Amino acid sequence: MPRPSAPRLLRAALAVLTGLAGVAVAAAPAQAATLTQVSSFGSNPGNLTMYSYRPDSLPAGRPVVVLLHGCTQNGTGYFTNSGWRKYADLWGFSLIVAEQKSANNSLSCFNWFQAADIARGQGEALSVRQMVSHAVANLGADAHRVYVSGLSAGGAMSAVMLATYPDVFKAGSVVAGLPYNCGTVCQGAAQSKTPQQWGDLVRNAYPGYGGPWPKVAIWHGQSDTTVVPANGTELVAQWTDVRGATQTPTGTTGLPGGTTLETYGSDVRLYKVAGMGHGTPVDPGSGVDQCGTATSYFLDTICSAYRDAVYFGLDDTATTPPGAPTGLAVTGVTNVSVSLSWAAVSGATGYNVYRGGTRVTASPVTGTSYTDGGLSASTTYSYTVRAVNAAGEGAASGAVSATTSATPPPGPAAPTGLTVTAVTESSVSLSWSVVSGATGYHVYRGGVKVTASPVTATSYTNTGLAASTTYSYTVSAVNSSGVEGAQSGSVPATTAATAACFTASNYAQVAAGRAYQSLGYTYANGSNQNMGLYNTFYTHTLKQTAPNYYVIADGQC
Repeated sequence: MPRPSAPRLLRAALAVLTGLAGVAVAAAPAQAATLTQVSSFGSNPGNLTMYSYRPDSLPAGRPVVVLLHGCTQNGTGYFTNSGWRKYADLWGFSLIVAEQKSANNSLSCFNWFQAADIARGQGEALSVRQMVSHAVANLGADAHRVYVSGLSAGGAMSAVMLATYPDVFKAGSVVAGLPYNCGTVCQGAAQSKTPQQWGDLVRNAYPGYGGPWPKVAIWHGQSDTTVVPANGTELVAQWTDVRGATQTPTGTTGLPGGTTLETYGSDVRLYKVAGMGHGTPVDPGSGVDQCGTATSYFLDTICSAYRDAVYFGLDDTATTPPGAPTGLAVTGVTNVSVSLSWAAVSGATGYNVYRGGTRVTASPVTGTSYTDGGLSASTTYSYTVRAVNAAGEGAASGAVSATTSATPPPGPAAPTGLTVTAVTESSVSLSWSVVSGATGYHVYRGGVKVTASPVTATSYTNTGLAASTTYSYTVSAVNSSGVEGAQSGSVPATTAATAACFTASNYAQVAAGRAYQSLGYTYANGSNQNMGLYNTFYTHTLKQTAPNYYVIADGQC
């Protein structure tokens, strides 16, 4: 019997989830804190609903976890049954629960397969980011300790948030989800991408980002027929490549509920739950490592929320502030900044820096170094540092003094000869003339710097752009003292039009010469990507990226 097309497969799989909206809800703990809808949290381009949960007497500066439900579920049901509320109360952190609307998706799925909703700065991804900003500004959440977890479509959206906003999310978990930007084709069959190809999908979500990348936990039932288990291993390939970790496990551990934990270095892990179908792993009970309600698509195996909370470092139970930092030292000065470092304090979750007795860190920094900017030249400043944990801020370190340097001489001359050397639908290549005395160059697009650090060559390619769009570029030179000179004259550049896309059945794609069939399966010309069975029931979108070279682009054109 012919297999259904990818869209039909998606509809059938999502239909399996119907009925979740009416799952049983366990009684809430007897306390004042409740899940509360937030009526306004930003422009909300994805038209999502936000709920927040802040335990009673929670101090400011505590972590926050974003929860993303599965198809036909709602925010209240996922909040109640997943087990996360237990650990928010126990260990002291807040929760954001994002909820999809049926107006956006008939099955209330987050649109993890729609290009407009999975890109940085737009759609549903931006709506979730705005929820985090609201929590930091209004709920006292720590902007440096933001996490995300989701199931199924919500798991795929969790991967979206980690890829598009790695500068916001410190870690996340993907439960029965899919790799970032793989399209609906991933749901029912393994894909033939290399780890680098998987990783490139993430890197292209935020071009130019230099890290650090989030830690990732992946959960997948090994009997899941809705989102096949291959997605778990493909998520591992994607994130180990992004993080530069080994592709083979560095450790394997047996856990309760038929669970095997594979670790890949310290920052990627895969939980494989034997015999489990499609759902969030829970383990009802009163033990610290037990949580959740066993009901439809909340499956009684192991408490995933407990394992994730510990992995994220949310299980801090400090009752006294940490000690005073030692080893505070000045590591560098410029005419406008002072850089500091200090020794780590046991039990500290962050540090506040004080200049002349006034705190200069808006929220605690998680590292043991800090650069204070916006200072006056040839001026002496005094600094101390205090460590912070869940119980509050500790005593101050000993003070150190630092004197900024004199105002440097003017920077190098503005570059000349700025020229556009090539364009594609998503990139612009530039070149310019050498500037005497320059050790590097910064490139600006529309007045915004796109180079994280100076490039030493006299050429640069700006990627991740929109097709058929005109951009304006300038370049500045930097000398060995780090002083940046004036910008060059601007040049416009228009990216190429989007490559042609063709949506048709596998049979029709072969007949049109865009694909070929072998042993009953269809493969895209050039890329050789497996498109499934050779018949009229499988439908794919092929994108032509070069003469006779096509790639699968379902939901991307």
